[in-house]
Amino acid sequence: MTDTAVRPKNEPNDEPRNEKVEDRRGAESDRVALPRRRGRRYGAALLGGTALLLLVGGLAQGAWRHHQANLGVAATAQEVRAFVPNVRVAAVRASDGTTAVTLPATTTAFEAANIFARTNGYIEKRYVDIGDQVKAGDLLANIVAPELDHQITQAKATLAQNRATLQQTEASRDLAQVTNARDSNLVKQGWLTLQQGDNDRLTLQAQTAAVGVAQSNIAAQEAQIRILEQEKAYQRVVAPFDGVITQRNIDNGSLVTSGSTFMFTLMHSNVIRTQVFVPQDEAFGLGPGVDAVVRVPEIPDRTFPGKVTRIASALQPGSRTLLTEIDVPNPDGALSPGIYCTVQLFIPRKTPAMIIPADAVVFDQNGLHVAVVRNGAVHLQKITIARDFGTEVEVHDGVKPGDQVVLNPMVNLAEGNKVAVRHETKTS
Repeated sequence: MTDTAVRPKNEPNDEPRNEKVEDRRGAESDRVALPRRRGRRYGAALLGGTALLLLVGGLAQGAWRHHQANLGVAATAQEVRAFVPNVRVAAVRASDGTTAVTLPATTTAFEAANIFARTNGYIEKRYVDIGDQVKAGDLLANIVAPELDHQITQAKATLAQNRATLQQTEASRDLAQVTNARDSNLVKQGWLTLQQGDNDRLTLQAQTAAVGVAQSNIAAQEAQIRILEQEKAYQRVVAPFDGVITQRNIDNGSLVTSGSTFMFTLMHSNVIRTQVFVPQDEAFGLGPGVDAVVRVPEIPDRTFPGKVTRIASALQPGSRTLLTEIDVPNPDGALSPGIYCTVQLFIPRKTPAMIIPADAVVFDQNGLHVAVVRNGAVHLQKITIARDFGTEVEVHDGVKPGDQVVLNPMVNLAEGNKVAVRHETKTS
């Protein structure tokens, strides 16, 4: 069998109809999309215009603010340039004619002696101990040396022998003198030979010289006896001056040797000698007669006045200080040798100095200086501080008495700035 395909009658006309429908639909969609596209373009333009307006407004406002800021800065700078600050000032004054210097010191006895044995022997009796007050000539100890007594006896016997020898020699000299006088006349008359005359004359000269030797032996022996007697006197150890025994190094029965055994230390403390080392910057003007006051920390309610009695006249090379001694009367013994104290010296000034408040001193990269006000303007003056008293300082240069210095000056205060001096009203 054969299959026969039958096509509907209207099939050929379906394709054109469909195309027309689709064309109508496309035209309708184009007509609808066109207004939509126009709306979108209008919105984008509006948004862009708004953003542009905002940007232009922000830039204008920023420029205006920047301009106003520049005007403010310029005005401030002008105010700063035209501003005249009020400052407090103080007058520079000259320092006193004397300077008071307080230094540490040490007290020593006016006189002090270490007493040594001057003869060999043993201590027979000791009469003093440490702390005992003695007078000049008081017996401190007795030394016994029996062999010294024997030496003195021997020396005296030798002296007696020398004196006898002198008498014998003088007799021989006298005989030679008589013989020479007799024989010299006989020689002249020819009764004796010239040889005999020469013998008599030279014998007289020899006997005369022998007398001189004997006399010298006697003198030497007498000196030896005096030495031994002096050593005998040294057996009595006595005080050389008034004072107090501060050290004892022997006792009864101790063996002592001449020149090497230390026995006592004696100090005279009725006058205390105070030693102080004055620095170089204070030493100029210091000399005998300068007033001084000694103070002891343990005696706060009492001062001890004195005067400078002597100075070394040469500074210590290591410390650059001048050794100075002050004598202080000590009749009641309140001061003792060897204590620590302070000495206040009233030294006349050799160079002028000025006193300024410490608040006026400025220390920066330019060094130490002060701001001096002259004719309403500031002048920065460099200074050199000699001494610091805390609230005030002493300077040697840069200012003169009567200058007005600024107290607590501003950091930005510069040379030539105009200032107004503020006078503070004192209230009672």
